[in-house]
Amino acid sequence: MRALTKALVSVTAAVGIAAGGLATAGTATAAPASAQQQAASAEVAPLAVVNLGLNTTRAKHWQCYLRNVGATYNPGTIDGQLGTNSWKAAQRLFRDLGYYDDSIAGIVGRSTIKGLQSFLNWIDDYTGGNYNLAVDGVAGPATKDAFWDFNGPNFCA
Repeated sequence: MRALTKALVSVTAAVGIAAGGLATAGTATAAPASAQQQAASAEVAPLAVVNLGLNTTRAKHWQCYLRNVGATYNPGTIDGQLGTNSWKAAQRLFRDLGYYDDSIAGIVGRSTIKGLQSFLNWIDDYTGGNYNLAVDGVAGPATKDAFWDFNGPNFCA
């Protein structure tokens, strides 16, 4: 495979030089990415917005809650779209509560879901509820239901 790649690069460079310069060698003869490559990169890319089952109104409540807890947890624009800034704010809150020890990247992965589950269990214990969520990093129906319930009150008022 390596020999084939070297050969293709050499041929492409030769064609580019013959056509008038190396600048055209890489761009003029480049093949578009296959559909399979495009699909694979789309699967890996993080989603821009992850509301975890919340509608826009309840997502705004979560953003307002984060903002109201303190300046450190400000999610930015209160728009009901839980994007990178909202999740970075949540990750900082979860970290400060001892529920998160991963990077503050704003990407919703298993660690963020575990932090959310721990947070929801803590809040629920504080208010006398009965979520008892498994802290497994899976945003299943019980986690989404608890997140929905928590964001029922309007924290924006």
